[in-house]
Amino acid sequence: MTTTPVATPVTAALARLAAVGLAELVDRAALQTRVDRKYLIPTSTLPRLLEQVEPFAKVLDIGGQRTFRYESVYFDTPRLASYHCAAYRRRRRFKVRTRTYLDSAECWLEVKISGARGSITKHRLPYHPRDCGTVRPGRDFIDEALTRESLGPAAGSSLDPVLITDYQRATLLLPASASRVTVDLGLTWRDAESTLRLPALAVVETKSASAATPVDRMLWQMGIRPVRISKYATGLAALRLDLPDVPWRRTLRRHFRSTIPSVEQAPTTSHRPEQEASCV
Repeated sequence: MTTTPVATPVTAALARLAAVGLAELVDRAALQTRVDRKYLIPTSTLPRLLEQVEPFAKVLDIGGQRTFRYESVYFDTPRLASYHCAAYRRRRRFKVRTRTYLDSAECWLEVKISGARGSITKHRLPYHPRDCGTVRPGRDFIDEALTRESLGPAAGSSLDPVLITDYQRATLLLPASASRVTVDLGLTWRDAESTLRLPALAVVETKSASAATPVDRMLWQMGIRPVRISKYATGLAALRLDLPDVPWRRTLRRHFRSTIPSVEQAPTTSHRPEQEASCV
């Protein structure tokens, strides 16, 4: 698998930041329960942003490497219950995925629960990379996490791979606020029929216990506001035009659907309208 290379100006800007190791990053800002704010910005804007955060941010560095390749496989029920929970803005939502860190071949099975006031709780299980395309070895873990979070009706439903995302990520630590910022580049989405690439855009995501981070305030001062985007739901909506997309329609029109030439589809592609799935 190949990924879009990180632009040289971004690499240079990251190289100027102080380094932080993985153990310290996790110790100071694990944030398994957190509030996320997401931004879509041109990759050409990143060097300026990174220059501004240089005095107070550190970048994750592992063996001299500061960007890392990620692959996530998202799972859903046959009627896309997880997707429809998000599309119809249900207060309690869930997401199931495997995440593989391609540079280290480390893999995790993750269950993310969205709750009140935008809070997110993540449950993680170490996973074998060869099982990244199935939930079978971790099915009990998934059902226990969903039941623990009062999402029991989702437990026991069939979960199949629906979407794969690939990207490169840099992770920043903001020690003063015990918060993190991730920067994702070379974004690619793939389902069984199509591939979508957004090489000129980056997803910047701030992760904090509650309050806005200094990076949030910097982006606001630059005229960049948070957007509604989910790598799973927005990506799937961009690839499957038959699905409901109200929460991400503005994001899709502005950033995704202007990129139709970069969507690769098999000539036999056909879509059937989906009925709204029951949601937990």
